[in-house]
Amino acid sequence: MSGVATSRTTSRGQPVFFEGDQALGFFIVLSGRVKISKLSPEGKEQILHLIGPGDPFGEVPMFAGGRFPANAVALEDTELLFFSRERFMDLIGRHPVLAMNMLAFLAQRLVHLTRLVENLSLKEVHERLAAYLLHMSHIQNDSDTIRLDIHKGQLASLLGTIPETLSRILTRFHNEDLIAVEGRNIRIRNRQELRKMVEKNENGA
Repeated sequence: MSGVATSRTTSRGQPVFFEGDQALGFFIVLSGRVKISKLSPEGKEQILHLIGPGDPFGEVPMFAGGRFPANAVALEDTELLFFSRERFMDLIGRHPVLAMNMLAFLAQRLVHLTRLVENLSLKEVHERLAAYLLHMSHIQNDSDTIRLDIHKGQLASLLGTIPETLSRILTRFHNEDLIAVEGRNIRIRNRQELRKMVEKNENGA
């Protein structure tokens, strides 16, 4: 990617871009993690994506030639590749398969956002948490022990709630023997009941 991308390093807690900034290109995470979020007028944060190594972000407004619709902040010291719009569009012109790969990834991102909107509008917080735990178990090779790589405040924001509510529900799940909380690990003890909790809402019961 020499001549097409430039490397950037962003320290933990520092912004990559702000909502409303001109989208002059997009980024790929080489190492570290980036939080994509929006803030309400009251200052409440809603996390939209957590971006890890190998994942691009900022590509949609870049293609449209618009402005970034959300904020991007490094959750830890992060190395990025920045692709300028002009150079990347030239690269796509010479290698059209890149456009197809990008469209496939954007389709997956759209599915994620659709599910997020559905969860926030249709599911109660305990159902969102159950769905999140099952999802994390799935992407971690169906392990019953899930390692939280974000703190509980960020998890609450991701689920569209506040830390106090999340703590109460975690305690409730623990008392009902659905999970066991062990530091930053959550062990699923009753996968069937968590799945029922999610499917009940999806089936309109």
